Amino acid sequence: MSQDSLRERAEALLEHAGIRIDGDSPTDIQVHDSRVYSRVFAHGSLGLGEAYMDGWWDAEDLPGFFTKVLASHLDEHLKTLDTLLAHLKARFINLQRGQHAWEVGATHYDLGNDLFEAMLGQRLVYSCGYWANATNIDEAQAAKLDLVCRKLRLQPGMRVLDIGCGWGEALKYAAEHYGVQGVGVTISKEQAEYARALCQGLPVEIRLTDYRDMDEQFDAVYSIGMFEHVGQKNYRTYFEVVRRCLKPEGLSVLHSIGSNGKPSQPDPWIEKYIFPNSMIPAASQVSAALEELFVVEDWHNFGPDYDTTLMAWKANFDAAWPELSKNYDERFRRMWHFYLACSAAVFRSRRDQLWQLTLSPEGVPGGYRVPR
Repeated sequence: MSQDSLRERAEALLEHAGIRIDGDSPTDIQVHDSRVYSRVFAHGSLGLGEAYMDGWWDAEDLPGFFTKVLASHLDEHLKTLDTLLAHLKARFINLQRGQHAWEVGATHYDLGNDLFEAMLGQRLVYSCGYWANATNIDEAQAAKLDLVCRKLRLQPGMRVLDIGCGWGEALKYAAEHYGVQGVGVTISKEQAEYARALCQGLPVEIRLTDYRDMDEQFDAVYSIGMFEHVGQKNYRTYFEVVRRCLKPEGLSVLHSIGSNGKPSQPDPWIEKYIFPNSMIPAASQVSAALEELFVVEDWHNFGPDYDTTLMAWKANFDAAWPELSKNYDERFRRMWHFYLACSAAVFRSRRDQLWQLTLSPEGVPGGYRVPR
């Protein structure tokens, strides 16, 4: 098919989303290389992302462009071999077990603390902030950490487990503000070293280990932004580990991105460049995995807050780029813009959600009064 024919096909498809090629709107796509059409129709999101990284196209308002694409479900018209292979790989291979479990740490979280320190703000918290009463990213992250502590009903002297502790900020906050002792587990060497330094002098232990190896008792167990890396074949195992480690009277909070539709398929571009072996859970998968293990005391959705969080991260990233550019090239900058913009659009279009589930092993006597 000729480039002109492919452009006409692209124009017809984009028209459904109110997007024009080389138009005047900030959400219109500006094409710099006509090879983009064959690349996208052959490889879907992978081709679109790689073409953007290579400078073949732009959009002034990239998050707005993606929001229109996702809200009109144009992505569903680009099912390619790459999409099928990613889906089959996730379905038939346990990509989050054994050595596979460590790949996302090496690929993403070990990129460099300089990048995340510049992007995330005052606290290295790489998950959705809580913007109910916040005016900036630092306030939103502190509010989120406090919300988790309040939902867990933390008290001085309690011992808590943080599954996927990241750079240790949540444990540090809980130890300093609620007087708890904590154990954090991570599969990122960079994060483990940082977290140990951050929590020095506090009753906090950081372990570089797979969460499945944990088998000791805690008063509370939580996970913030880690469940997306667990994988559908391991959801039941995750909840069994939490139940095994949680005292009968304890509480657990699960903070995770979730899909409001059927079980989602891995995106080939995200899989290759950002989060290998990751998967967004569907509500049906989560509820089935925790059956007969937990009482769901609360299921809290504040998905639109992730759009605000991601835009704050992008602003921080752009402000720091003159310094970051000493260690990262222009292709990385475009890759990171694509990642942040597409992610923001997923939540802006309400295609994905942000959930906090509060769980108890046997039900809170008299009921659970929900903190907000």
